[in-house]
Amino acid sequence: MDTEKIECLIIGSGPAGYTAAIYASRAGLKPVLYQGPQPGGQLTITTDVENYPGYPDGIGGPEMMMDFEKQARRFGADIRYGLATAVEFTPNGHKITIDEKYVIEAEAVIISTGASAKWLGLPGEERLNGKGVSACAVCDGFFFRGQDVVVVGAGDTAAEEASYLAKLCRKVYVLVRRDEMRASKIMQKRLMSLTNVEILWNTETTELVGENELEAVQVINNVTGAESTIQATGFFVAIGHKPNTEIFKEYLDMDASGYIQTVKGSTYTNVPGVFACGDAQDNIYRQAVTAAGTGCMAALDAERYLAEKTMMAEEQEIS
Repeated sequence: MDTEKIECLIIGSGPAGYTAAIYASRAGLKPVLYQGPQPGGQLTITTDVENYPGYPDGIGGPEMMMDFEKQARRFGADIRYGLATAVEFTPNGHKITIDEKYVIEAEAVIISTGASAKWLGLPGEERLNGKGVSACAVCDGFFFRGQDVVVVGAGDTAAEEASYLAKLCRKVYVLVRRDEMRASKIMQKRLMSLTNVEILWNTETTELVGENELEAVQVINNVTGAESTIQATGFFVAIGHKPNTEIFKEYLDMDASGYIQTVKGSTYTNVPGVFACGDAQDNIYRQAVTAAGTGCMAALDAERYLAEKTMMAEEQEIS
């Protein structure tokens, strides 16, 4: 395989990766960024973003990511199409295979591969994504003020999403496929105290109705077999996220769900010279603005790491 040696490699795009590229470029690290399978990350499937500072009138997710990319390129970031397919992290440097045919040897690696929402796999789910279907109430709930919406899920995430939406929406239906929730007792108690929330037990979605936007949700009671239709304009899938970190599991410390663990207050991982930012290491906030913030942190951490490494090498030469 052909091999290229660089100082700083960024794996993955989106707010975290592009922000890391901006800061690393301005620091003179000459970063190379590989965009991954979804250039721009999850925001490229978000129609409107209204909660990111600096865009008072809101902006489309794809357009926003194009702005991020353009800014990173302006400072000299080398942004490429390609997918990291294997890694080898060692004390002497890090090797990353791109598209199974090209090797990058990097002194510092910034991981910003993000996380992907888990979906139900329903017909129309992908087609109506951003047109009534969402996996983030905090991101999109604002657009459904005064409307009726559906939340699918039984864990803390679903309870939190439904509670948040209850402040904005006229009615929130929560679909739970069993006769109990997995959410913590306190979260369940809070949810059940909300007068505009209705929990439908033993209920699953069978179809999303609507061509260009969601109009209704068809459901079935999996005990009685009774079918019904819920008139709703919003459908929030809250069954969790899966971090895109599989190729790093041999080397990096992760939690039970696969999120990369970093040293508190930093983006340092357990491997020197490897840093993680964005949703690949954040299972709590998962917002564009927090991802961008950790992207900045990762670039600054990488800059300090490389500077210290250079200083140590120089001191060894002198001695």
